Amino acid sequence: MPDLSLERRLHQAGVTLVAGVDEAGRGPLAGPVAAAAVILPPDLSGDEPWLALVDDSKRLSAAQRDRAITLVQAHALAVAVCLVGPEQIDRIGIGQATLQAMLQAVSELAVPPQHLLLDYVPLRRCHLPFDLIVRGDSLSYSIAAASIVAKVTRDRWMLQADAQFPGYAFAQHKGYPTARHLSCLQALGPCAIHRRSFAPVRQVCHALPEPVTPPPALTQQQHA
Repeated sequence: MPDLSLERRLHQAGVTLVAGVDEAGRGPLAGPVAAAAVILPPDLSGDEPWLALVDDSKRLSAAQRDRAITLVQAHALAVAVCLVGPEQIDRIGIGQATLQAMLQAVSELAVPPQHLLLDYVPLRRCHLPFDLIVRGDSLSYSIAAASIVAKVTRDRWMLQADAQFPGYAFAQHKGYPTARHLSCLQALGPCAIHRRSFAPVRQVCHALPEPVTPPPALTQQQHA
């Protein structure tokens, strides 16, 4: 379980506004990559009941994540999330797209942070000091909260995409390369939200016509 040890070390050094930053969606074949930044109140004791529901998003069920994001948005000092879509991913690569999403999420926080805690993705071109934490989403409440916000925001986007692009089962696999997704991709070809620079998509898209339906608009959420 995460705790506040990393945040408290910074608080004791006089750094009160610490943002946890994490991403979701680097591996899928379709949809955006998401990044979120969360600043928790510096006066948390760590024993608040709502914190017990905040954990690495991969450890939580969908229902638990939905509950947790509501609590994070209610109790955090600031929350921001950014989505970078498949066209931009194809244009600049998934690594640069992830960094872009993270930088934008940090820049859109209503309360400017003084220091960042990152789940071991170096945030180049960032003017703020940061720490890289291996498995940070399982160690830091701030990073865990950001992982939940990023994951839930992206999953909800993919649920909307499922309605716009039926037949790909996006609601089930959220764009990840599961056996079902690969089967649908082979049968139907890529749709407008597939990442054409990713090998499984690239292998089938050249023989099929370009989609005429645009991808759903990306939305961002911010809470102060």
